[in-house]
Amino acid sequence: MNFYSKFQMGLLTLFLGLTCYTWAQSPTDELMMPHREICFLGNYEFGQFDEYWEGSTLRTNATIATVKRRTALLMAAYGITDKLDFYVGLPYVSTNSTLPNGGKFAGTSGFQDYSLGLKYQAVKKTSEKGEFSAYASLNFSNRASDYLSDYQPYALGLGTPQLAWRAIAHYKWNNGLYLRGVGGYIWKGYTEAEREYYYNDGSYYTAWMDVPSSWNYEAVVGKWFFANSLRVELNYSGQRSTSGDDIRAYNAPQPTNQVNMDRVGGFAHYYFPKIKGLGVLAYYNEVIDGKNAPKMSVFGAGVTYQFRLLK
Repeated sequence: MNFYSKFQMGLLTLFLGLTCYTWAQSPTDELMMPHREICFLGNYEFGQFDEYWEGSTLRTNATIATVKRRTALLMAAYGITDKLDFYVGLPYVSTNSTLPNGGKFAGTSGFQDYSLGLKYQAVKKTSEKGEFSAYASLNFSNRASDYLSDYQPYALGLGTPQLAWRAIAHYKWNNGLYLRGVGGYIWKGYTEAEREYYYNDGSYYTAWMDVPSSWNYEAVVGKWFFANSLRVELNYSGQRSTSGDDIRAYNAPQPTNQVNMDRVGGFAHYYFPKIKGLGVLAYYNEVIDGKNAPKMSVFGAGVTYQFRLLK
C-alpha cells in the first residue's frame, strides 16, 4: 500500500476560546501526495470535559457539568506537484452538556470553519542510515456559517479568520522509526459578539473582540510496521497564546482569553494491502495541563481513500 495516502489528525480542539481544528493529511506531517493524486478523509470525533483551568486554577463547574463535542469532517488532499500539496476541509460540529436534570444550557450545531492549506517540501536528503526532510505549510480558515462565537464553551468556533505558518522537520531511519518536530505561528483576527460591551482587563464598548494569536509546536515519535501497512505514533503538542486575559471567577470564557495547553496522545493508520487506496485510522489525545483551557479528552476514527484524479 502506498503510504502517501496517510491522513493524520492534527487536532487542536480548544474549547474555551479557541477554534476547533481537525486536520487530515497533514500540513503538520512529512507525507506528500503524488502528483495528480487525491485522498479523501471522512472522520468522526468525540470530545468531552468536566474540568477546566480558570487562569491556572483547575475547576469543576456543576453548571455546565460534562461538556460534549462531536465533529464530523470531510477533507481532501491533492498533489499539485510531487512537492506541493493542497488541502481543503469542512467540519460539522455539535455541542451540548449532560446533567441528571437535563442540563442548564442548550448546545448548538452547524458548520464550523472551512480550511484551505498548502504544504511544500523544501528539503529531502537520503543517507545510508535514513532520510531527512523539511517542509513549510500555510493554512487559512474562516467561518463557514453564522454561528455565535461568544457562546463559550458551546460555540462552534471563534468566528475569526486565522492564518497559520508552520515549519516541519522529519527524520526516518531505515527500520521505519522516525521523529518529527513542528513549530508554527497562528495569527487570529477579530470576532463579533452579540453584545456591545465586554471586559478584557479593562472595559471595551464594542462588539468586536481581539482573539489572541498563538505559537504552536509538536513533537512526534512513530514507526512503520508490516511493510508500511501500519503507522503508529505517540505525540506531544503545546500552545502558548501571545496575549489575552484570564477567565474571570465564576464567569463564562470568551474569545479574548489567553489559552495555553499541553496535550499528549496516540495515533494509528492502517492501509489495506489488498484494497488499493483504502485506509482506516484512530486516535486519542488529552490535555494534561493548561491555562484557561479545558481538561479535555478526545477520541476519533476515520476512513481514507486515495486515487489518481487525472491521467
